[in-house]
Amino acid sequence: MASGGSPNLISTILRWPLLWHAARLALVSAYLLGGLTKLLDFASAAAEQEHFGLHPGWLWAATAIVVELGGSLLVVINRFVWLGAGGLGVLTFVAMITANAFWTMVGHERFMAANAFFEHLGLISGLIIVSIVADPASFSPSRAARSQAFQGVSE
Repeated sequence: MASGGSPNLISTILRWPLLWHAARLALVSAYLLGGLTKLLDFASAAAEQEHFGLHPGWLWAATAIVVELGGSLLVVINRFVWLGAGGLGVLTFVAMITANAFWTMVGHERFMAANAFFEHLGLISGLIIVSIVADPASFSPSRAARSQAFQGVSE
């Protein structure tokens, strides 16, 4: 095992062909479920959007459905991942700003909203990472080497 590298067993698992597919599906699973739920109960989806101050609710709900289902599909099939993940990331950013504005809250409500806000931020980061990995020009050996070199400096 190289310095800072994964143990052989972990490296073997990370190279399993189905793991990349399963990880992409897991990453977008909440969006798939959310999009289908909104599609099956559009009136409630529109009401939810208006509850968070997004008007007209029907337009925001329709947009959310298209982005959640379409973006997820692009990520899962590994085509135009940058577009699918980017759309999901923007949608998630809008949601976290409108639904998790913890800076306007106090007490337990603030605590819960702050947790949700930063969970959404982590999800956006995951979408960025899947876009980097899916793009061979972005995820090159030289980039990985620079990252490892930087890691060695920071240790």
